[in-house]
Amino acid sequence: MGASGLRLGRAARSRRQKRRGAVRSVSLSHLDQSVRLRKFLHQRGFTSTLLQPAHFTDTGRGLQTLQNIKPGEMIISLPESCLLTTTTVLNSYLGSFIKSWRHPLSPLLVLCVFLVCERHRGEASDWFPYISALPTTYTCPAYFSDMVVEVLPAAVRRRAVEQREAVRDMHSSNQDFFRSLQLVLSRPVQEVLTYEALRWAWCSVNTRSVFMSRPSNDFLSGQDNYALAPFLDLLNHQPDLQVTAGFNDQTRCYEIRSVSGMKRYQQAFINYGCHDNQRLLLEYGFVATNNPHSVVYVETDLLCDVLRGDKSLDQKIKFLRENQFLHNLTVSSEGPSWRLMTALRLLSLSQTQFHLWKAALLGQLLCEHTEEWSVHTARTICQQLLSDTHTALHKISLLLHRCEQPIREQLDVVRLLRQEEGSILQSCLQTLEGSVQQAHTTPDVGAVR
Repeated sequence: MGASGLRLGRAARSRRQKRRGAVRSVSLSHLDQSVRLRKFLHQRGFTSTLLQPAHFTDTGRGLQTLQNIKPGEMIISLPESCLLTTTTVLNSYLGSFIKSWRHPLSPLLVLCVFLVCERHRGEASDWFPYISALPTTYTCPAYFSDMVVEVLPAAVRRRAVEQREAVRDMHSSNQDFFRSLQLVLSRPVQEVLTYEALRWAWCSVNTRSVFMSRPSNDFLSGQDNYALAPFLDLLNHQPDLQVTAGFNDQTRCYEIRSVSGMKRYQQAFINYGCHDNQRLLLEYGFVATNNPHSVVYVETDLLCDVLRGDKSLDQKIKFLRENQFLHNLTVSSEGPSWRLMTALRLLSLSQTQFHLWKAALLGQLLCEHTEEWSVHTARTICQQLLSDTHTALHKISLLLHRCEQPIREQLDVVRLLRQEEGSILQSCLQTLEGSVQQAHTTPDVGAVR
C-alpha cells in the first residue's frame, strides 16, 4: 500500500516538528474533500466510526482513532464496491476499447488510463470524490529532476533512472491505444493523456494501491494485483507495527486488523512491509524515521574501484555473479552484512587459491590474514561511501538555497535518506574498529588449509 496524500516532501518538516515537542493532530473530517469522500464511500456500503482523517505534525495527513482499539480488533473493512480495480475499468465506458484492442494491455496501464480519463471528466466522474483527494504531485523518482537524481546513492540512482524510463516507455509505446480513446474525451487526446498525466496516475497506483490478487483475464496481460482503496490508503507506514491485512473472500471486503491495539486519538498506522528506506523512497516517495530495516548498499562498481589493482578481480567478480553473490551486499549500523563479508573473503584470495573460492562462499573462515584483509577492505568501502554521502549532502545544501518548491520537496526527502546513510556508515565504522582489535586477539581456529 502507498503513502498518504500529504506525505510528499513532509519528512524534513516532521523531524523539525518532533524536536519542538509532542505530536499534535487536527481533525480534517469537516473539510469538503473529506465530507465528499465519506459520502461517496457510504453510498457504496462503507461505514466507519473508528477512524477520521486528521493532520499530524509528524507525518502530515493520516487517520486518527476515535476510540481505543483492542488487540485483534478490526480497524477498517472496505467493501469490494469501494475498491478501484481493473474490473472497475473493464465495466466502465473504457471497457469496450480495452477488450477490442489488438493485444492485451497491462493492468497497470489500464488503471492509469482510467485515472487520467476520470480526472479529465472532473465532477462528471463517479470517482471524482476520490480522485480529487489524491495528491497532485509525488516525491517518487519518476518526478525527480536530473539534479535530484544526481545526489541519490548509487543503488537508488540506477533504479530511479529505470523508474523514469519505465513511465516514459509506457507513455510512448501506447500512443495508438490512447488515440483510440478520442471518442470518450472532450479535448484532443494528446492534451489529456500526456506524459505528465500518465506519470501522476502511475505514481498514484504504485504508491497507494493495496495487494489484491485477481483471476487472469483474456483482455489483460501480466499479474493483476492492484487495488486502489479510498480512505484506507490514508493509513501511514510504521516500520515496527504489526497488523494483518488482506481481502476477505467471505465478506468481500479488504480488511485490516490491529495486532497489538491502539489508543484513542492516536494515529492509526499500517505496515507496508519490511522495507529499508531506499525501497520506501523508490516505491512510495518517503523516508521513515527510526527504520530498523535500513541499510546501505554496496554496488559492484564500488568493489571494483576499491580493488582495481587486483589482476584476478574480473574472474572473481564473474565467479560471484555466477553464484548470485553480487546482490544485496549491505552494511547496517551493526556492521557489514554476512553476504558482504563473505564476498570480501573470496575477493581476498589469489587466483592460485581457486580451490578455496567455493569454501569462502560457504561461509568457512579461511585464516587470520583473510579476516584482517576483509575487515580492512570493509572499512575502506564504508569510508568511500561516507565521503560520497558528505559530498552529496553538501550539494543538496547548496541546491536547497536556489531551487523552487517542487524540487525542494524532492531534495528534502533525499537529504533525509543521505543523513540516515551517514549515520549508518559511521556506526558501522565504529563496529569495524572493534573487529580490528578483536582480530588481533582471536586465535586462528577452523582455518581451511
